Amino acid sequence: MNLRVRDAGLDGTGTILAWHDALNSSDIDTLLAVSSDDIELAGSEGAAQGLTALQEWATTAAPTLVPGRMFMHDGVVVVEEQATWSSEPDVTKTVATAFRVVHDQVTAVFRHDTLEEALEATDLSEKDLVTDV
Repeated sequence: MNLRVRDAGLDGTGTILAWHDALNSSDIDTLLAVSSDDIELAGSEGAAQGLTALQEWATTAAPTLVPGRMFMHDGVVVVEEQATWSSEPDVTKTVATAFRVVHDQVTAVFRHDTLEEALEATDLSEKDLVTDV
């Protein structure tokens, strides 16, 4: 699935970092504010759409996603993350999430089991590594 868009906001990494900060601090109001009304969510457990689905996921699964390396091109941001879920607080996994950012709002969140899978799904590569975050 190619997530690239031409009309992306100028600072996709800033939006993604704000999204992570809001999620990790359980600041649901900010999380919803930096997300589009029709945000798409997908991962190994299924897919959903909209702010209600995002709020339910953020409060029920209550994940902590600590961002690491970021890759960006044309409004698509892939983030390598250290992930912990409320159901298994002592287990941390390295995952990657592909985000689409349009007009400084997150419009799509697709979780992948590995960075390689996320980069392949978005046509990003090591050349898209963000070095000035």
